[in-house]
Amino acid sequence: MLGAVLCDPHVTPQPATRSAPDAWGEEMLAIIPALRRFAGALTHGGADVEDLVQETLSKALGARDKFELGTNLRAWMFTILRNTYYSSRTRRRHDVEDEDGSMAASLAVGPDQGWNLEVQALRRALLSMPAAQRQALILVAAGGWSYIEAAEACDCSVGTMKSRVSRARADLETMLDGKPGWGADRNWSALMSRSPHLQ
Repeated sequence: MLGAVLCDPHVTPQPATRSAPDAWGEEMLAIIPALRRFAGALTHGGADVEDLVQETLSKALGARDKFELGTNLRAWMFTILRNTYYSSRTRRRHDVEDEDGSMAASLAVGPDQGWNLEVQALRRALLSMPAAQRQALILVAAGGWSYIEAAEACDCSVGTMKSRVSRARADLETMLDGKPGWGADRNWSALMSRSPHLQ
């Protein structure tokens, strides 16, 4: 069953008889959508999202004996994903990077809907933030994580997480101030749900 879910993101896991290993596997399967959103935020979408999630799940399964029962499986898996992402970036330094999407944007058709312009403005603003602030904001504000969960996943203190989120929100508000359609009452997490690249 796990192989089907890993290969096809549209497969919904079916309930199984529950034993201790099955419970661990079911909890891991429940985390996959959140892993995809976090991978999308780190990689800025594309095929890298599924590759990163696949590699994370493979590493988690391979290191299952190192997981300490009673600890936070979600934070453990997010740490594996984050470390895998940074390791792969280090290995690919010789590749041509298009992190801001300027090369891809020059090849793409311009947006024809107003919300798409807003998503692009949000994406540019998020990409211009330091990685630690962007991760904190996506996990807490868009992902609905508690500060404690996000701090565990990012391996920092709760106070540091709160500070990163606060600075990121202030920076985002400053960057988006004056952009069409952006006001103080704008719910940007709802806007993010429209774009798979930011989930």
